[in-house]
Amino acid sequence: MKASNVATSYRRWAPIYDRTFGAVTNAGRKRAAAHASARGGALLEVGVGTGLALPEYGSNVDVTGVDYSPEMLAKAKARVANQRLHNVRELRQMDARELDFPDETFDFVAAMHVLSVVPEPRRVMSEIARVCKPGGDVLIVNHFAREKGFLSVAERVTAPLESVLGWHSDFEITDVLNEPTLSETARESLPPIGLMTWLVLTKTH
Repeated sequence: MKASNVATSYRRWAPIYDRTFGAVTNAGRKRAAAHASARGGALLEVGVGTGLALPEYGSNVDVTGVDYSPEMLAKAKARVANQRLHNVRELRQMDARELDFPDETFDFVAAMHVLSVVPEPRRVMSEIARVCKPGGDVLIVNHFAREKGFLSVAERVTAPLESVLGWHSDFEITDVLNEPTLSETARESLPPIGLMTWLVLTKTH
């Protein structure tokens, strides 16, 4: 998907995101926040969106969030101010293909419902791996293409509408599993109906 299409799509989604797609994806956000909060540390949320996950992180997690959409970021900043989320250190507009952080900065990098949206997801994964510390975890929640069943049919039907929907409905999991410094340590289907997948990738070196 082109960056211009992403910007247009999320300008359209921003006013209604929390009440629609945001409500469906609640389980994944809670899982990622609980995982990071159990240990604590510095976390980067790539594609922070309207900031729905931000109140879920424990006070022991120092959160930095980035997003390509200024409309989404404006809502995230308002959420931080209204809920006085003091552990959210910074929210910045940024292209996930070129993260403006030094190597090995974060204990956790969360990418929730964003990898099937961004252009060049493999490049984004390389950047995510770069800024994650060795021994740190990359926390991914995303929809991935099915090989069979009703969902696989729906994915093929809606695939041509990616510029309207704002994501690739037929996104392959191999696009996030090919980064050589990351090793899969957990995978689980999430409600509702297993639509989303929870992945933990640990940086090995």
